[in-house]
Amino acid sequence: MMAIRVAAVPGAAPAVALPALVQEGGVGLPPTAYDLPEDARAEAMELLGDLDAEAGATCVLRRPLRTPGRLLLVHAGSGDEAGWRVAGAAVSRAFEDESSITVAMPADVSPAAVRGLAEGLSLAAYRFSMRDESAAEREVTVVVDDPARYAEALATALATADATRLARDLTNTPSSLKNPAWFVDQVVAAVDGRPGLSVTVREPEQLAAEGFGGILAVGGGSASPPRLVELSWRPERARTHVVLVGKGITFDTGGISIKPVDGMKLMRKDMGGAASIVAATLGAAALDLPVRVTALAPLAENLLSGSAFRPGDVVRHYGGLTSETTNSDAEGRLVVADALAYAVERLSPDLLVDLATLTGANAVALGKRTAALYSDSDELAADLIGAAAEAGEQAWRMPLAADYVEYLGSDVADLYSAPDRGAGSVTAALFLREFVGDRRERWVHVDMSAPSWADSADGVLSKGATGWGVRTLLRWLAALPAAPEDEKVGSGVLDGGE
Repeated sequence: MMAIRVAAVPGAAPAVALPALVQEGGVGLPPTAYDLPEDARAEAMELLGDLDAEAGATCVLRRPLRTPGRLLLVHAGSGDEAGWRVAGAAVSRAFEDESSITVAMPADVSPAAVRGLAEGLSLAAYRFSMRDESAAEREVTVVVDDPARYAEALATALATADATRLARDLTNTPSSLKNPAWFVDQVVAAVDGRPGLSVTVREPEQLAAEGFGGILAVGGGSASPPRLVELSWRPERARTHVVLVGKGITFDTGGISIKPVDGMKLMRKDMGGAASIVAATLGAAALDLPVRVTALAPLAENLLSGSAFRPGDVVRHYGGLTSETTNSDAEGRLVVADALAYAVERLSPDLLVDLATLTGANAVALGKRTAALYSDSDELAADLIGAAAEAGEQAWRMPLAADYVEYLGSDVADLYSAPDRGAGSVTAALFLREFVGDRRERWVHVDMSAPSWADSADGVLSKGATGWGVRTLLRWLAALPAAPEDEKVGSGVLDGGE
């Protein structure tokens, strides 16, 4: 655990991080708001030549029987928010064993710098463990010239990091605990007592009565029945209604089209999209963002049993469209399709975004760190990719290739859900697009299978779930316009929907 505060005058400072910045003529040590002893600063100046050139590089100086006892030089790049985020992560890792850390910020540093530093500190400190042990508390004091100036930036950083940590916790939890009912319980507990938030849950009987055939088909092979979670944040000054949809397969065996063992080991992460959109909605509430957000998490286990859906089955989705599936391991698009169709028909969203750990083709095309983003709207795609870049996450826009649409044709249904021609991530996106009706120009699909998991600790990422998308969504939601003070929910564009 880590507690971060901004202060003008620190207490005892046994471990001090001193940032270095790219300046005219090379890397230098800017004047700081912290009164570092002259001998320590002189020793730090001598170490500058040993500091590697890239942001996040560190160099430790041990000073026995003196104050501070440990001095850390950390490279913050050019001093932009991204550089400070990387620096914060480096400080967190270098001082992993310290219970009290002081970071000496340059005089008159920007609020964005403090936000980046705090996000990096908190996210890099994340650890997931089910051992029966208490985590040591670490306190970080960020020394600035005027703490009040940075209070909002720090609060935003901590709320963003908390939401990301929640998404990581949900995704990292083993599927021996994490079934659809467990996930529902976590959301209900997170909402309890928080104004402006509400949650409704559809259980199998309601899903059947309302026609959620995709969710029911995928969840039909498990003894843990499927659910649909609808989480709502509805502030008074919301002008825009955003619906977020997240794939929530709490474990994926591949069903009858069973995966090999190596492909199944990490399938507890197959609900990473649902974790991220739920966490982002809770984060929007924590930040009191003036945008209405509805998160839809279709939850199911894709297991193998006598009641599992079969290759060749025809699924009737919410709203009536049917799909033929010859691969039960292409299950995620079936549950997301139901949620998208429901969102369009019942919620009348102004903007519609889905996040899904959908295809291995995402990693083949873009590697382990970058999500594939699809949209028919140049503006919406640019806004989300820009938000991802600001947040320190990576996304790349991919084509919705018109000549691949014919591969969705089925002889027995409206659509063929898993074509064996074309690019796998692209055809999955084209399939989902068929369920967004007249919202095509307001819809974005993000295939974030690859960046949802980190194989090793690096920067702000710890080994395991990354919580990809939470930071991007919160940046993007925060940039959407609020209604004027005299305009309330229900008086304008939000009249439609439930």
